[in-house]
Amino acid sequence: MSEPKPPTPTPGDTYKGWLFKWTNYIKGYQRRWFVLSNGLLSYYRTQAEMGHTCRGTINLATANIAVEDSCNFVISNGGAQTYHLKASSEVERQRWITALELAKAKAVRMQAESDDSGDECPAAPASSGQGGGCRNSEVQSTLRTLSSKVEDLTTCNDLIVKHGSALQRSLSELEGIRVGADMGEKIRQVTERATLFRITSNAMINACRDFLSLAQNHSKRWQKALQTERDQRIRLEETLEQLAKQHNHLERAFRGATVLPPSFSNPTLGSKGGVSGKGDASDEDDDNEFFDAMEDPAEFITVPADPKYHRRSGSNVSGLSSEIGMDDQSANFDELSLASNPESPQPLELEPVRQRRTRIPDKPNYYLNLWSIMKNCIGKELSKIPMPVNFNEPLSMLQRLSEDLEYYEILDKAAKCQNSLEQMCYVAAFTVSSYSTTVHRTGKPFNPLLGETFELDRLRECGYRSLCEQVSHHPPAAAHHAISEKGWTLRQEIALASKFRGKYLSIMPLGSIQCLFDKSNNHYSWKKVTTTVHNIIVGKLWIDQSGEIDVVNHKTGDRCHLKFAPYSYFSRDVPRKVTGVVTDKDGKAHYVLSGTWDEKMEFSRIMQSSKGENGTEGKQRTVYQTLKAKEIWRKNPLPEGAETMYFFSTLALTLNEPEDGVAPTDSRRRPDQRLMEDGRWDEANAEKQRLEEKQRTARREREREAVKAASSPEEGAHPENYQALWFEKIDDPVSGETLHVYKGGYWEAKDQGSWDMCPDIF
Repeated sequence: MSEPKPPTPTPGDTYKGWLFKWTNYIKGYQRRWFVLSNGLLSYYRTQAEMGHTCRGTINLATANIAVEDSCNFVISNGGAQTYHLKASSEVERQRWITALELAKAKAVRMQAESDDSGDECPAAPASSGQGGGCRNSEVQSTLRTLSSKVEDLTTCNDLIVKHGSALQRSLSELEGIRVGADMGEKIRQVTERATLFRITSNAMINACRDFLSLAQNHSKRWQKALQTERDQRIRLEETLEQLAKQHNHLERAFRGATVLPPSFSNPTLGSKGGVSGKGDASDEDDDNEFFDAMEDPAEFITVPADPKYHRRSGSNVSGLSSEIGMDDQSANFDELSLASNPESPQPLELEPVRQRRTRIPDKPNYYLNLWSIMKNCIGKELSKIPMPVNFNEPLSMLQRLSEDLEYYEILDKAAKCQNSLEQMCYVAAFTVSSYSTTVHRTGKPFNPLLGETFELDRLRECGYRSLCEQVSHHPPAAAHHAISEKGWTLRQEIALASKFRGKYLSIMPLGSIQCLFDKSNNHYSWKKVTTTVHNIIVGKLWIDQSGEIDVVNHKTGDRCHLKFAPYSYFSRDVPRKVTGVVTDKDGKAHYVLSGTWDEKMEFSRIMQSSKGENGTEGKQRTVYQTLKAKEIWRKNPLPEGAETMYFFSTLALTLNEPEDGVAPTDSRRRPDQRLMEDGRWDEANAEKQRLEEKQRTARREREREAVKAASSPEEGAHPENYQALWFEKIDDPVSGETLHVYKGGYWEAKDQGSWDMCPDIF
């Protein structure tokens, strides 16, 4: 189908047309609809998207336009945005280049007069669109008048230069002539040229006076209009904040007017997390949101088992009693095994271990309005938005990932279990325990730089060591590997996707976690749930975890289904509740887990199950008869003064402590993070910008090398993606997942002190 020929661009016109835009090395160039208007170049997938979905916009006032060949050209604004474009022909490319250069020249002239907020019509009142159009026409007319005056000044300047030069020549000639007949003629020429110079100078002065007067008059009007716009924006923000407060008041009033059971008014609600408990939980789907209108009914209920199950019987009970006896004994299995196992470390044989720090500098009390920054991020991917360190905590995402090992002893106990179903309970409890450190932690960790690493060597103290590496930048992804002398290995690859919804912030972890046990060869895998940060606009920030996790044993087929209940005003359950059921490969339930992700978890063995009464929506709930619950995990108390130290746990306080011998890419060596920990936030912000620009420069260099490799005539040449230094991507044959796993070499390099292979990222 033939397309209409685009018009020849003229100054001030909107220019539209199809161009091919480079996307990535897999899809290559893709056809996109581009629109050039008001100094902005925007693009859409189709013309139909122009009314609702803009895929990207670049401001030409600060952009560089470069022609590569007959059809290709590049537009970049200094690194944050770069468009590699290709026209259908050389003529079409030249039309676009002409339109872009004209639009850029106009945008540069208008830049000093444009509003910082980016409004296209800074002097337009907020009353009506028609009034805004009239105001815009008036502004354009004034600008044309000022431009005319500037042209007059330029003409006068040229004339002054011309006549001044002629006057100077006449004066030079006058000095060289002899007194005689030619004297009168030369004096007359000098007088005429001096008169012309005076007239031109007067014209220049008058033109300057007119321009200055006109500029001053309109400057006052524009300043007044600009102040009006700013006042209106401030009033709008205040109104929005007031509406949010009124919304919270209405929710509290409705809650107070509703008859709730006594368990809901438990005072532990306020102490668990120290939050006000206002907000909605979120799902990872952009269009879904949990509401508190209806409580989600429990899928099962538990009741105490019949006393006969607690009695140790003889041979008349087939197999069941022996299993029960084994379960009763398993509670003390860990203590007995620690005392009798000859391989367990003896205290007298331990070498003196390093004393770790127990404090960091207190968090400075720097005020910064979170809403003033977050209001511009609604619906955007936060990993691509630069944020000041004021919203951070002095730890990187790699260090936060290593905090999953806070309760490593749960996996130590799991490694000693003889029963795979009981081992599943410990693995599930470890999964829940990793969220306990987040309950007060509303600070954002530093985004790791590509190639950044973090080691956590606790081999002498705790029997394990771990290594993290940032293996991808877009999307940001980190790989983690931990191995223990107690016979377990933990590996994970996590990428974070985040969206700001206006009222709350959703953080959706992508990727999986795997745990392998040497003795039993059991191979477990699971994923993380969604984290939600509430009260972004007004109120105290608080965090909730919601969603479901399936922990799967790929060797035996055992499964544990964990459910993190989202916070609800009207729920009869305790906040932050977690429940789970452990089933075998045939779907038979053996254990029930219950507790909260911020305090403790318990497990109970199921003796008998039956179908109970129907719940809401006609769902039939299962009734489990269980033995007495046993505690499997409890959160460690926070250190003294944690509220002034970003609510760090005892382990978190040691993560950024300087250590000798670590890799030059280790997070402990990151300068902006170190400056923030020391309380020098202004310097940290400047250093953070320097590191981000250095990373962008390195990325552009890799892209250029990839393009060269793709165009190489050598056989087999192709663009190479970034290769991680200590991890390699594999297809796991057990879980069927693709992830980065540790390929070895780091600890050997550390022992030798050889870090020549590490990139310079700091």
